[in-house]
Amino acid sequence: MSAPHLSVLLNEVVSAIAPAPGRHVVDGTFGAGGYARAFLAAGARVTAFDRDPSAARYAKDLGPDFRLVIAPFSTMAEVLGEAAADGVALDLGVSSMQLDEAERGFSFLREGPLDMRMSGAGPTAADLVNTEAPAELARIFWVYGEERQSRRIASAIVRRREATPFTRTTDLA
Repeated sequence: MSAPHLSVLLNEVVSAIAPAPGRHVVDGTFGAGGYARAFLAAGARVTAFDRDPSAARYAKDLGPDFRLVIAPFSTMAEVLGEAAADGVALDLGVSSMQLDEAERGFSFLREGPLDMRMSGAGPTAADLVNTEAPAELARIFWVYGEERQSRRIASAIVRRREATPFTRTTDLA
């Protein structure tokens, strides 16, 4: 399957990691597999992590030197155990692939369920905005979004949810 995403700084990352036959490289944020494919092409063995189960569709046919682990990269030491890695690449941040898929519920531009979960587990964004106390909503917006108007936005959400619960991305937008 062709990748819907171009890896940022691919040549620079490959140069810094220096994958080669006999080396074990970890791709901590697999996504569509751009880094992993480049490491494999250089002859390295690759263990990739992604918390998003939909990433597995890009891992087909990558060969015997490739292993995909559907888990956050924070489990790396637990998964790898004593196995040494010669390099680790982490492409941090939310992926445009998730933002572009309306059904994932990340986009404020496209109609979809108000979900916003990477792994599909745990409470949805709709669950949070429809149940959390105003102070907790404000804290979330302040800490994770660095939003200066966090209290004002939380108050507006609470007023709106009293009339109609949030269910769609465009409701929250």
